[in-house]
Amino acid sequence: MTTTTDKKQRILVVEDDLSILTGLSMSLRYEGFDVSQAQDGKGALQKAVDESPDLIVLDIMMPQLNGYEVLEELRARGSRVPVIVLSARGQERDKIMGLDLGADDYLVKPFSLQELLARIRSVLRRKERDEPQVLAFDDTRIDLRAKTVTRAGQAVELTAQEFKLLAHFVGHPGRTFSRDELLSAAWGYGYEGTARTVDNFVSQLRAKFEKTPDEPRHFSTVRGLGYRFDP
Repeated sequence: MTTTTDKKQRILVVEDDLSILTGLSMSLRYEGFDVSQAQDGKGALQKAVDESPDLIVLDIMMPQLNGYEVLEELRARGSRVPVIVLSARGQERDKIMGLDLGADDYLVKPFSLQELLARIRSVLRRKERDEPQVLAFDDTRIDLRAKTVTRAGQAVELTAQEFKLLAHFVGHPGRTFSRDELLSAAWGYGYEGTARTVDNFVSQLRAKFEKTPDEPRHFSTVRGLGYRFDP
């Protein structure tokens, strides 16, 4: 069974062994989850960014990018998606590496399906409890679930990319992001935009949310690096 929300929660299963991938995906669908699949690290990273799953079940030994590299890249890009690592590497140093890179749990193969399901439910409950549904700064409120934004109680019209970029900024206060990282966050991994694309959208956010757009307080340029949001 899924957790308390009515909407099906999406799990991205990343596993290069087709038999494990197929069996695990079938079991998760039977439990009521929406399942997406990837068989290599590069595909996993693209789906993780493009599809925004609620949780990732991540194998370690994979072609192109291994699970550790995928996890490290996701966290570097500011993704907070919960990750449960599945690995045949069960030594303590392997578990410590996975957890230090940002995994939420680590399960050694061979594993019990019921134990994996229990861990998935536990991590998702923790995510729902800890994850804010509304972000705010000044007189602006961002409802992440409804995907609406208000300023001084009045609705602000945003494109899908503007909303994603705004939510990404406000969800990571004080952190400097490169233009490439912002492109990935708002447009998806592999999008072939340019630095100018990001510059234009940051200018649009400044126009809509800064009291003095030419002297931004919130959406700051960090020379030579990118942009930073300050509440």
